[in-house]
Amino acid sequence: MKEDLATFLKGFAMGAANVVPGVSGGTIAFITGIYERLIEALKALDGKALRMAGTLRFRELWVQVDGRFLTALGVGVVVSIVSLARVLEWAFAEHPKVVWALFLGLIAASIPALAKTVRKWSAGSMVALLLGLGIAVSMAFLTPGTPSENWFYLGLCGVAGICSMIIPGLSGSFVLLLMGNYALILGSVNELSSGNVSGAMKVILPVGLGAIAGLLVLSRFLSWLFKAHHNTAVAAITGFVAGSLVIIWPWKDTLVAKVIKNGEETEKIIGFSNWRWPDFSSGSVWMEMAALILGVLLILVVDRFDQTEKV
Repeated sequence: MKEDLATFLKGFAMGAANVVPGVSGGTIAFITGIYERLIEALKALDGKALRMAGTLRFRELWVQVDGRFLTALGVGVVVSIVSLARVLEWAFAEHPKVVWALFLGLIAASIPALAKTVRKWSAGSMVALLLGLGIAVSMAFLTPGTPSENWFYLGLCGVAGICSMIIPGLSGSFVLLLMGNYALILGSVNELSSGNVSGAMKVILPVGLGAIAGLLVLSRFLSWLFKAHHNTAVAAITGFVAGSLVIIWPWKDTLVAKVIKNGEETEKIIGFSNWRWPDFSSGSVWMEMAALILGVLLILVVDRFDQTEKV
């Protein structure tokens, strides 16, 4: 029961991270020590698992896919996304820097621990680190696309979103923002929680199908990568995570453009500029710094908890 609760809370944290543009749920999975177990569990959703389900061998299926772990984690993710989508939508409208500062603290504090999981540094792992760093940093300077409700494009958003959610350091929400459909998908989640099921499912269904397809393919690739090239994979992930700090750095300007949607004028994020150090003469900066410190402390607590469990 204690393990299930811990897994649920880690899933809840992953769900919260996936809602925030610039933060990856995969990063949370990695720094909480469940990443490789998650990849192996997802990989187990294969043809053999389908045959077990078709022949009603549910007990064997449960063991095959690490059902207890996936259920606790999945419930945590879903509860988090449904409950936090509206809260985070409000938070970004009112206090975006505070939210980003919290996750900045979480991710920055986790980088040394991630680097330690590389068993042996070599020229190859250093190249992987720099490549991951470069890809993550370059994403901050890309221009978001135009929103689209086309079913095929929504499916591609699901594929891209879930792949970046699983890969630590690459934010699924930020990728959706770059593809132009972040606000559309987040709004559909809010519509679902408000009772507008038919309207929400027009967006959520194709995104969900794309996400499932991407998940099944990527989990197999990552499982092979970790077994065959562990140090290179972890080094690249460390680079991704470090590079993502540029995207979630709170003290920058958000560039927006006016767009017309359903006859109403709204704002769309089109990029970022003017990265700078926090202005300590501003009264709001202390709330932001408190959020950053809270993020660091949460990682230290999680690390201490994990060490206590291993003793």
